[in-house]
Amino acid sequence: MNYKTYEKYFSVLRMNRYLVATSAVEIKAIQLYASNIQVSQSFHPLIGVLEVVIRNCINEILSAHFQDNDWIINQKNGFMNDPSLTFRHKKTNKIITNDFLFREVIKAEKNILKKGFVVTSGKIIAEQTMGFWTDLFEVHNYKLLQGKPIKIFTKLPRNYGRKEVNEELRKIRLFRNRINHNEPICFYESSIDFSKTEEVYQSIINIISWINPELIEITKPLDTVTKQIFEAKKIASI
Repeated sequence: MNYKTYEKYFSVLRMNRYLVATSAVEIKAIQLYASNIQVSQSFHPLIGVLEVVIRNCINEILSAHFQDNDWIINQKNGFMNDPSLTFRHKKTNKIITNDFLFREVIKAEKNILKKGFVVTSGKIIAEQTMGFWTDLFEVHNYKLLQGKPIKIFTKLPRNYGRKEVNEELRKIRLFRNRINHNEPICFYESSIDFSKTEEVYQSIINIISWINPELIEITKPLDTVTKQIFEAKKIASI
């Protein structure tokens, strides 16, 4: 496939950034575009493991906290609907209701019913996106949950807490959204640079190991991120 075909189907605007980064060498631009996809693909197994582990660990912690295996259903009228989630914005003076978790559970219930299934806590939990679980580490929900979500991290470094965990999760979530939309992860400004991508990789390793270092052994056979980044970096030196 020649470069003009790439421009036609992936857009001139999208491809131009790859062309600029490779000094207008079309074949290198095509190689970099393909490498960007390959590096993105290599992250999916790790992020998949991370998401499943986080949701299952949080579910276990909150089931015990509420003494209710159906907490995700019953807490629609509990902490997800707490009066403190409605407040006046300091800058705009508008009344805001932070009901993201509530809306996500309602949406999941509707999706399950639409598919013809019975609504269960297990199905709702499986429907939730990474954004649902990471939102539990935002200040408002974290306080309402009395800091219970942090309990999933049994090997958290000394002096690390909600803020540090939330920052790592935020980076991973935003990165996940980028690769899911086939956005570039191989640039810094107009240069080929994977440093930010490597930072996210380390954040993923951090989060998994803070939950349980043994989980890293499970991810090793699935982890080709470093290899793919190494191969992609070669394009800059060709």
